[in-house]
Amino acid sequence: MKNEKGFTLVEMLIVLMIISLLLLIAVPNMSNNNEVAASKGCEATVKLIQSQVYAYEIENGKLPDKLEDLSPDYVDKLTCPDDSELDYENGTVSSKSS
Repeated sequence: MKNEKGFTLVEMLIVLMIISLLLLIAVPNMSNNNEVAASKGCEATVKLIQSQVYAYEIENGKLPDKLEDLSPDYVDKLTCPDDSELDYENGTVSSKSS
């Protein structure tokens, strides 16, 4: 009788089952994290543009009339990372999605 080294079919099936279970647990958590990251990205964009509104006010002595007045000198893009629009009223920037 030969002494062959290797994995048996049962051992391979157990390993595949464990990997499948880990994937079933990990994939839904990753999709939830993407939603959280997108909302945090929009919050960060609002704060960034709000700070640029203050910079505009310091340099020009008045608040901008509209967000488009900040482009291109103060900001490059006036939308959130998910391309949702921003609101601007009385010197305050906010997200339309919130």
